[in-house]
Amino acid sequence: MPFIKIYIHLVFSTRNRDPFLNTFDIRLKVWKHIKEYATEKGIFLDMINGYSDHCHCLISLGSNQNIEKIVQLLKGESSHWINKNQLTIGKFSWQDEYFAVSVSESMIDPVRNYIRNQERHHQKKSFNEEYEEFIQKYNFKM
Repeated sequence: MPFIKIYIHLVFSTRNRDPFLNTFDIRLKVWKHIKEYATEKGIFLDMINGYSDHCHCLISLGSNQNIEKIVQLLKGESSHWINKNQLTIGKFSWQDEYFAVSVSESMIDPVRNYIRNQERHHQKKSFNEEYEEFIQKYNFKM
């Protein structure tokens, strides 16, 4: 049996960054559903949270998993579930792009805290500002 611990901080937004997840109640339902679905599919989802137009996940990859497949599963199934349950006004979908960065063992707790405090964080900073910080901090080329 392989022993693997590869943590990934995953961030994805709603289509056109529309604030579909605009109430705490909707977000709570969506995050709970994504967590349950991840467990069902054998995806280790350590932490999930977000705000009205995006989602943060801290995941750990299993030996037979890759980021693309996990993102496809989580986004695809949750979009379907949100629409089936009519949680939003209009057709819901996630944007195609996403961020995924590795997280070292020493940074797990700070990333968990960052994800846990999204509500408070976004009282001061928009997702666009956060997006620009990710681009610069992780040296993504646009």
